[in-house]
Amino acid sequence: ASFTISIRKVDNITVTIKPRPGVSVNCHIHVKNVIQSELKIKPGETVTFKFTCRTPEKYLIMEIQKNIDCVSGPCPFGDVHLYPSGLPRLNRTFIWDVKASTKAGLELKFSAPWLRQIEPGETCPDFVSYNINSCIDTATVNIGTFCRNGSVSRVKLLGGVIMSLHLPWDSPVTTSGFNIANRASIKRLCIIESILKGESSITLMSPNYPLGFPEDELMTWQFVIPSNMRASVFFHNYSLSNCERKEERVEYYIPGSLSNPEVFKLSDSQPANIPGSFNMSLQGCDQDAQNPGILRLLFQVVVQHPQVDENVTHLVDLGKEWNMTVTIHFEGWPSRVPVMSEPICLICKDPRTCDRVLTLVSGAVYKISFVCKDLSRLRITAEKSISCVDLRWCQKKIYSLSVPKAITQLPIQLHKFIWKLLAPDLINIEITSPSLKLQQHVPEQMCNTSYSYGIVSTANPETELNVGVFCPGGSIEKIQMRNNVTISLKTFGKGFLNESKHQDLKMSFVPHIKDECSFTVNPDPKAKVYLQTPNWRYGLPPYISISWYVIVPSKQVARLAFSKDRMGIACETGRAYVNIKEETRGAEETVRREDELLPMPRNMYHDFWVNISNCKPMDKMQLALQFQVTFSEKQIDLGVILAVVAGAGVLAAIGLTVCCVKKKKKKSQNPMVGVYNTNVNTQVPGKQGLFTKGRKNNESHVYAVIDDAVVYGHLLKESNGSVSPEVDVYRPFDGPVGSLPPSPPPFSFRKDIKRSSNTEEPPPLMDTDHDAYMFAHQKTGQSEDVGDTNEKNNGDTSTSLLENKEQDGLVE
Repeated sequence: ASFTISIRKVDNITVTIKPRPGVSVNCHIHVKNVIQSELKIKPGETVTFKFTCRTPEKYLIMEIQKNIDCVSGPCPFGDVHLYPSGLPRLNRTFIWDVKASTKAGLELKFSAPWLRQIEPGETCPDFVSYNINSCIDTATVNIGTFCRNGSVSRVKLLGGVIMSLHLPWDSPVTTSGFNIANRASIKRLCIIESILKGESSITLMSPNYPLGFPEDELMTWQFVIPSNMRASVFFHNYSLSNCERKEERVEYYIPGSLSNPEVFKLSDSQPANIPGSFNMSLQGCDQDAQNPGILRLLFQVVVQHPQVDENVTHLVDLGKEWNMTVTIHFEGWPSRVPVMSEPICLICKDPRTCDRVLTLVSGAVYKISFVCKDLSRLRITAEKSISCVDLRWCQKKIYSLSVPKAITQLPIQLHKFIWKLLAPDLINIEITSPSLKLQQHVPEQMCNTSYSYGIVSTANPETELNVGVFCPGGSIEKIQMRNNVTISLKTFGKGFLNESKHQDLKMSFVPHIKDECSFTVNPDPKAKVYLQTPNWRYGLPPYISISWYVIVPSKQVARLAFSKDRMGIACETGRAYVNIKEETRGAEETVRREDELLPMPRNMYHDFWVNISNCKPMDKMQLALQFQVTFSEKQIDLGVILAVVAGAGVLAAIGLTVCCVKKKKKKSQNPMVGVYNTNVNTQVPGKQGLFTKGRKNNESHVYAVIDDAVVYGHLLKESNGSVSPEVDVYRPFDGPVGSLPPSPPPFSFRKDIKRSSNTEEPPPLMDTDHDAYMFAHQKTGQSEDVGDTNEKNNGDTSTSLLENKEQDGLVE
């Protein structure tokens, strides 16, 4: 198909068809039997042409430029038309180059739905865009690029303007959408007017953004807002130039304000909660010629309905707090930047000082309010530092690690409370939870509370030891750490408000400890405790030692079991060890190296220690161990019960036999047969009056009667009991006689008395007033049956002489 373009000379329009940038020329223009890659049609010309391809829109573009001179003659004000008609369907750009005096102003007025400014490089949804450039003398300033459907209704410019409209080849747009009007000088670079009717949010940029705002220039944004709405200004990106004179600033003109204009630095929090319309101006400065720098600004204006409770204030009393900051912010801060279209929640220190993020510091009292429809989108993050310089002073103090009521009473969810515990060398930190105790968060025993504590021990920024994540309701009542500690309380829902009333986490500074970290585990009866080494994800750092002291409840037995049978590492230098030892006298210590099997599950009847110390593992090897301790009631062994019952039966039988023998003795009244016992001390301490003569001069060693079985017992040994011993054979005592008899050995070494089956140790011997002679009662019928006598005398029927006297009523 062929196209004919005819341009009148008075229109002052030039049409250019040229190759599309960055695309190979696979389509040409055929004019009067001449094929060319570019075609230019000037005012007063009529040209007929056609394309050598079926899809010229892929390879060619078109520019239609109209020059308007408002300096030498009258300007054609009014609606701007897209002329000429009958253009081929190519991507096209209409350019209006208007030259005007700087003493006059030009106004570009856009028809609804107005315009929306976009950042450089951004594209419009329908690919229809406007670009506005201001021309002052020979300088050109890019006011901005805009899409359709926005709030920018007018742009007033000083001097000339170059206005561009970019349309895609298939766009149905047939009108320019703006008109040009003449205005008096505005005495500034430009004025951009925005009309915001309802709740909305717009983003605007300074001219030349992201390049620099012209030196010592002034521009203004006018915001037309209903008086029943509230507007807030937020600076999202800005930079400052190096000023030699003046100061870069932002000025606000707010109707009804007593201090117009209100001047702010770009680094200040900008006004918020502004009722109705207002103006905002950006003022540049005289820049340093050698190092000018860049002044640029990207900001957002948010318009909202006034909140029902915007006059409700909340008291936040931090007057008694030390080294603490409280930040109220939007959800996801600071890593997430909310999109411009997202509804805004504002936190206000006073009706006009509001921001998306507000930080409060300790030592002050605040009255804050919220401009926000949904407070659940806000969060609180707080941080508190506790340090110790002199252990003599701070060792006596116990610090409570609980969230202050000033924070919990706010209608905002606490996201995180961070305690930074700082201790110098040789001073360590102890964390306790006396009543709630702590549970370590592990896959086998996960926390399901509304909050948890993340504990990190830090010697320096390069060596962090992630001790673990803990929650209340476990068995760990104490953790001691050697370095600075960061504890982060993190919440998981609304339940924290109720559970926070029972917080009992406390910390104190203690003297130096041996291990990097030490846990004290004090479980409830029948508990099951899972414990794992710190730095679980990355493994225990090299040469680190960790200990657990596990308290075994009374009448309970603990079963210790590791989750795997080996440490799973090989050491490059040093050795890795697992040590287990019960806290009882004589307990043996179990030690395993990294190249040995870990101990098998075992029962622990007393409090015990578990220590894990690391070496420097080989590359890509990590020491990460987990073990569990389960508690149960102590079970009495059935064999022990049977042994006790059997022992009691034997004792009862012996007692019955003794009673029977004593009764027979009383009846027989036969003379007693005695045996001298060389192992008995016959002199009672403290009773020297009983023996006034020496041992050689008295008759204490004279035999009264002789035990037949003992005297003739050697004959039984020779004959193995088959021959009856001789009777009435006296063997005199030929041993030495000292001044004192020998002292008795301990009870356990006396051979003539048999031990009972009871395993308890007998009580030690006590000195008594009795004469220490041992007598055996002669049984009736002994002379008739010597074999019976031997069998009976093998029993322990010996009693002391004085005991016999007391029992039988006899006096020697």
